Amino acid sequence: MIIVDRLLAERVDDPVRVGLAGAGFMARGLVLQIALSTPGMEVVAVLNRHADRAVELLDELDVGARPELVSTAAELDAAVAGGAVAVTDSVEEFAAASCLDAVIDATGAIEWGARLAVACIEHRVPLVLMNAELDATVGPLLSQMATEAGSMYSGCDGDQPGVQMNLIRFVRGIGLTPLVSGNIKGLQDPYRTPTTQAGFAAQWGQDAWKVTSFADGTKVSVEQAIVANAAGFTVHRRGMLAMEHRGHVDELVDLYDVDELAAMGGAVDYTIGSLPAPGVFVLARMDDPRQQHYLRLYKLGDGPVYSFYTPYHLCHFEAPATVARAVLLDDACFRPLGAPRVDVVTTAKTDLVAGTVLDASGGYHYFGEAEKAEVAHADGALPVGLAEGCVLLRDLAKDDPITLHDVRLPDGLLSVALRREQDLRFFGSSAISAS
Repeated sequence: MIIVDRLLAERVDDPVRVGLAGAGFMARGLVLQIALSTPGMEVVAVLNRHADRAVELLDELDVGARPELVSTAAELDAAVAGGAVAVTDSVEEFAAASCLDAVIDATGAIEWGARLAVACIEHRVPLVLMNAELDATVGPLLSQMATEAGSMYSGCDGDQPGVQMNLIRFVRGIGLTPLVSGNIKGLQDPYRTPTTQAGFAAQWGQDAWKVTSFADGTKVSVEQAIVANAAGFTVHRRGMLAMEHRGHVDELVDLYDVDELAAMGGAVDYTIGSLPAPGVFVLARMDDPRQQHYLRLYKLGDGPVYSFYTPYHLCHFEAPATVARAVLLDDACFRPLGAPRVDVVTTAKTDLVAGTVLDASGGYHYFGEAEKAEVAHADGALPVGLAEGCVLLRDLAKDDPITLHDVRLPDGLLSVALRREQDLRFFGSSAISAS
């Protein structure tokens, strides 16, 4: 965002102090981006389940202060005051430190991310999520908890949901009504596995399971769910329309039923093969013929539906802007509005037998599909964010939906307890039993 560059320039002598959760692929990019290209901001602490991995990352990148292992919040504050980058594996002590102006969750881990989010809300530390999986699972509850605590909870600029929400805010700001918020994918095959995606993952230095979640549709379902929950949109059907369209996104204005979209209040969707890839798009409506005249002059077409798009998403390059927005402007890039509008349900990727312990997202057992939240709740669907570690209670065939009645959930997980509370708060009941 243009405004934050000036505000950050004013903080060069008193930088915004960021705590970073994670030491993987995205965390690496964030450390580089903040250290090399974001005057007025610095990473002062890193939280990771394996603290030695965070130390190795900081040593390898060698972009500033020395890493120092700490165990308590007081030690973390002292290390930062002494000019070190504090490194810890304790979620609670990390969030309790007084020196952090904001925390970025760059993990994608749901249970661990839930612990971090609750701790940040408790200590009123602004939280910026690059963890879409957590937001799609319990974001509506966490957002309300943050509001009730007087804390900041925000999705992140740069990745597709943030880019879409910035476009939605833009078109609303110029007087149009957004009808479709879309993602552009190059391929879609729900049966991809870490084995099929190993080569691509190795080429880019990424995790094969994470890459598989991109290819099998789970990730786009998660991303479009959190956009829907932030924009007040829904989906046409389970899995979204997911049209294969090899032309420019401008052509999409003629491919949707506008009256249906208006009745729905707006929809999230994705297309396969559209250009420009790998961008995002928003289709928005203007009914005033006088304004249509100007839009025609500005080469946006005849209307009443117009195409707006961003041809890229730059993930960690833009993430520092979200921190600046949250800390300096009290502005969230996006957050759930209230009750969930769209959920991500779990579908069997292959035949599964009773007793199977479900693997992680992007694995061999299941994929996620976006579904209307009220339908998912009525069906007792297993949220894809809670699937890992569940034990199947009966045999399932390939493409069968997996419900909460088909599994035994792992014991003692905060994420499960939060999801049950979210169900009760917004729907009045839950298929997750109290433990």
